[in-house]
Amino acid sequence: MAITAKHQIVIVGGGTAGITVAARLRRAGYTDVAVIEPSNDHYYQPLWTLVGGGRASAESTVRPEHSVMPKGVTWIRNAVSAFDPAANTVTCTDGETYEYDALVVAPGIQLDWNRTEGLEEAVGRNGVSSNYRFDLASRTWEFIQNTRSGSAVFMMPSGPIKCGGAPQKIAYLASDYWRKQGVLDKIDVHLVLPTPRAFGIPEIADNLDKVIAKYGIQLHTLSEVTAVDGEAKKVTVTAVGEGGTDTTLAFDMLHAVPPQSAPDWVKSSPLSTGDSNGYVEVDKFTLQHTRFPNVFSLGDVAATPNSKTGAAVRKQAPVVVANIADHLEGRPLSAHYDGYSSCPIVTSSHDMLLAEFDYDMHLTPSFPFLDPTKPHRPYWYVKKYGLPWLYWNLMLKGLV
Repeated sequence: MAITAKHQIVIVGGGTAGITVAARLRRAGYTDVAVIEPSNDHYYQPLWTLVGGGRASAESTVRPEHSVMPKGVTWIRNAVSAFDPAANTVTCTDGETYEYDALVVAPGIQLDWNRTEGLEEAVGRNGVSSNYRFDLASRTWEFIQNTRSGSAVFMMPSGPIKCGGAPQKIAYLASDYWRKQGVLDKIDVHLVLPTPRAFGIPEIADNLDKVIAKYGIQLHTLSEVTAVDGEAKKVTVTAVGEGGTDTTLAFDMLHAVPPQSAPDWVKSSPLSTGDSNGYVEVDKFTLQHTRFPNVFSLGDVAATPNSKTGAAVRKQAPVVVANIADHLEGRPLSAHYDGYSSCPIVTSSHDMLLAEFDYDMHLTPSFPFLDPTKPHRPYWYVKKYGLPWLYWNLMLKGLV
């Protein structure tokens, strides 16, 4: 196989994880870093919930990819289709092949719309939308505004998904809007979750139960929407655990979240865990591949048990960079990721709960003077203004 080019470090993916690692590698003095990324646009996805809730514009969440690419990094505008870690190469869809000394795998996550029966055909029409796609988040807000009575369903699939709180955040934003419009009492709001409670940390779940009760939302736990009939405007709900519910719900508006997994070309590669999700198999502390020591992975595609969020990437990136340096210099790996993630859960148009925790689900609050288990107004300003500023100006430049 002919090699198109060789780089000391190749990064697959120019999203949050790939750009943050590239910036940190450049700051650490590495001069031969390449990022393989086909998209011309870079998105700040955490704001899509606020777009769907009418609290932010879609345009504010996107910038040109070239504007975030670190200076001195080689941008390969291509899409990877295969890995050959035994040969230290990656191959792109056009047949171009790149060799590396160290590889960082960070292409993000795949939205599997076709794994929920009828969802792929329904989304974008008949009141069905999703904040998980840039082009649909604004449609969510349209459908919320157009719903004045009837039934609204908000769903979450089972299995790992990015930003696990997003499926319920939009339910709270919509309910808050409908209450202000004086129509909430005319709408049956359903929240369908595959989990036993609204959150995995009991103290936070207790406070979310209060939010749910305040809006009069009907909570269906241990249950999952398994089929969507967009024309008939109904969903099939199936129990996923003892205590779950098998039922059919009508809807005038449905916020849909697709099942998610690693991209198919990652699933079928030697780097995959080999299960149905197919994430990249890494040590959860060092983020080094368990079988190929010069391969590292972070972000949504890594098979780590933390919540898949941008906040996790912010803590993972310095670990990856430090451990790449150790590996290239022949030293034992020195950096350690403790599973930190944060889940900003917007509970109204002016309040937010900021859940920060590690692998052991221990709370690790950044603002200890605020009770981390309850919604607060200052957190709202952090979500809408502080975190986007930090993202564009500091995180993508390798400064935090």
